[in-house]
Amino acid sequence: MKPSNLIFFCIAMLFTHEIAAQTSSESSTTVTPKYSNEFLSIGIGGDALGLGNSVVAQTDNVNSAYWNPAGLTNVDKWAEIGLMHSEYFAGIAKYDYLGVAHAIDEKSTAAFTAIRFAVDDIPNTTQLIDNNGNIDYDRISTFTAADYGFLFSYARDLKVKGLSLGGSFKVIHRKIGDFAKSWGFGLDAGAQYKSENNWKFGIMARDVSSTFNAWMFSLNSETQEVFLNTGNELPQNGLELTLPRFIFAGYKKFNLGKKGIYGAAEIDIDITTDGARNTIFQKPNQDGNSTFLATDPHLGIEFGFKTFLAVRGGISNVQYVKQTDDSQKLNIQPNIGIGLNIKNFSLDYAFTDIGDASVSLYSHVISLRIKLNPPNQLQ
Repeated sequence: MKPSNLIFFCIAMLFTHEIAAQTSSESSTTVTPKYSNEFLSIGIGGDALGLGNSVVAQTDNVNSAYWNPAGLTNVDKWAEIGLMHSEYFAGIAKYDYLGVAHAIDEKSTAAFTAIRFAVDDIPNTTQLIDNNGNIDYDRISTFTAADYGFLFSYARDLKVKGLSLGGSFKVIHRKIGDFAKSWGFGLDAGAQYKSENNWKFGIMARDVSSTFNAWMFSLNSETQEVFLNTGNELPQNGLELTLPRFIFAGYKKFNLGKKGIYGAAEIDIDITTDGARNTIFQKPNQDGNSTFLATDPHLGIEFGFKTFLAVRGGISNVQYVKQTDDSQKLNIQPNIGIGLNIKNFSLDYAFTDIGDASVSLYSHVISLRIKLNPPNQLQ
């Protein structure tokens, strides 16, 4: 196999590993793997990524449907549109986002979000060798491994001043060529509270209902024969559960003088419930396993001038990584970014070291937000 084909194959395994590793001889299984539906944890918006994804308390635009739907109540225009495109693994994996939010009235907002993370043109070499044992490169075909997420969100201000609640119903579709596909459903819920002294607090519960993906596999007889002859188990239809994740956040804005210069900081603490993870606060038990809860803090800092310019920085994925000599090395993912806002247009850029988390290169992320006034016929 050519080196380029090998890279494509390895990336495709990111989509299939958690399922293939947990199949059994039963006709149907239910599993709760760690890192389930992780494409929905990458993040959207150059502003948030530049802050190390520390925005649950402060998010206040169309992107709030993803980060904390309670923040949608801050959408002050008839509609707001968010767009983003980014690429990972030297451009092999592509991540796209589209969001639309509409202010229903002064107290409530609805939004729709679509996310796609995919690797296209993956070589399928299962039929590389013909029935006579000869290698025939003309028998190589290609397929796409893609994950789709669709969020339908609603938020409303409550009677308590500064308090808002929001929720999202999400539909998940994952597809691996013609071999496998799944449909899943789940719920997210969030809350925000804004005080009068520039403090903000946020709580986000992802997959609060436990999100499920129902997987269905369809391998033809030739592919099944290849799997069996190479010592692989045939994957079985099953149900994959994504357990809840809770995020607690606090944000503070500081005025630095009378010329519109400000500083702001937010810290978010992620608490996952799907098992032991390598985080800064994880302490293994005597048997070498950690408790089912994992705590992962991340921090974002921003300096700006009024609403026109913002410079951002953040740290995330803080963890100790074991080296080849069994020593521990502190690993941190740094992020930086900049944002420009001109009238109803906001352009955000982030430079993120995804490599510290996934052994890939630094990534450039650019996102755009557009605010729209109502059409003349609706005024």
